[in-house]
Amino acid sequence: MASKAVWQSYFLPYQVAWLQDRSRMKIWEKSRRIGATYCQAYEDVRDCVERAGLAVWFSSADESAAKEYILYCEQWAKLFKRAGQILSLGDEILDEREDVRALVLRLRNGSRIHGLASNPKAFRSKGGKVVLDEFDWHKDQRAMYAAAKPSTTWGYDLRILSTYRSNGGLYAQFIRDAKKAAAEGRVPVFSVHTTTIFAALEQGLLEKIMGREVSEGERQAWLAAERESCGDENIWLQEYCCIPADENEAFLTWDLITPCEAAEAGRPELTGDGPIYVGMDLGRRRDLTVIWVLEQVGDVYWTREVVRLQGASFAAQEEELARVVERYGPVRVCLDQTGMGEAVVEAAKRRFGEYVVEGVLFTGPVKQELAFGLRRRFEDRQVRIPVDQEIRRAHHQVKKTVTAAGNIRFDAERTAAGHADEFWAHALAVQAAASPYQPVSYESVQGNRWRRDREVWW
Repeated sequence: MASKAVWQSYFLPYQVAWLQDRSRMKIWEKSRRIGATYCQAYEDVRDCVERAGLAVWFSSADESAAKEYILYCEQWAKLFKRAGQILSLGDEILDEREDVRALVLRLRNGSRIHGLASNPKAFRSKGGKVVLDEFDWHKDQRAMYAAAKPSTTWGYDLRILSTYRSNGGLYAQFIRDAKKAAAEGRVPVFSVHTTTIFAALEQGLLEKIMGREVSEGERQAWLAAERESCGDENIWLQEYCCIPADENEAFLTWDLITPCEAAEAGRPELTGDGPIYVGMDLGRRRDLTVIWVLEQVGDVYWTREVVRLQGASFAAQEEELARVVERYGPVRVCLDQTGMGEAVVEAAKRRFGEYVVEGVLFTGPVKQELAFGLRRRFEDRQVRIPVDQEIRRAHHQVKKTVTAAGNIRFDAERTAAGHADEFWAHALAVQAAASPYQPVSYESVQGNRWRRDREVWW
């Protein structure tokens, strides 16, 4: 199974290079979907076959990736003829008190491979080979590494594989340090392998995917389609080109955005009795119009609905806003009044009342107030947003820069998906919630009974 001919039939040159590197500590700077985990599964089964009693601890960013890895290991274990016969495969409890579970593949020679989700507690009091898959996407890289690295103390191997999430994490730091040491003639801590999508294609990735020979035209068309489907240049650079975005420029980092995502957010049917606030960022031809609906539940502002309109007429935008106001009965609505927004704001005030609708002019100081107001909510974990790629992208896309005159500017790259329109609509909704409100009671004209039908901004 380890012969060169067999390797060439299963693996591409960049995968073979990884397998032939027997360094104790390796790190793979890679593109998405190039077969790195598939390749790593082979290495781990090979090591278990060669070293009876070895324990491998594999952790990925989510449970589904760990399951996929274990299935790869099962496939490879069936192909090894010596000592690699499978004894058992199943879900096991590793620590009942901490509720740590793993998929475990056991071989007849006493070796075992554990597939774990991202949980630093799983590595405590464990020893063996450690594989950290998609390491840059773990919620707390430092906690994960601090728990996992001591498991390799007695001469075991450490493997780190990942695409980039940012330029500010531990994964990016490891790669920078290793490359710097190599450039200076020092021995790096990690042996670094880099495989971009371009390198993978040059070495036969598309042929492997298609199962046949492909022309250069087909290769370029496939590459163009993949790039177009990203919808954002930063996504393309990080996920496929091994070029991390400068997280220091991002006004909202992934570490702020990800913990505030919730599957229950963005679902209108879950709206309760809490006060509702609405923000509306206006667009016409190039940018989206986005209406963002928040409900306050305790001290947390839950997203209940996000409306995106592209190329809609002003009449259509006004009608959609009317639907939202009638559906939710918001306490306050903040509208982008800049430029073409003047007429929309005036019409909304006439229709819904000046105490409900407020126009916001996007001057430099106002944008700064809006942006920082939204970030404070993320920092305090007081917002919940849908698990949605476009919403995530729009929030991370905004960059803060300082001009030569010392003024702060907020901007985002304009793409086919918009101009961070969801970010500004969300910020306007948070601004709508910034002023205090109190219930207002009134007397019905149909009787002397006092009622509180709605809560309005005061």
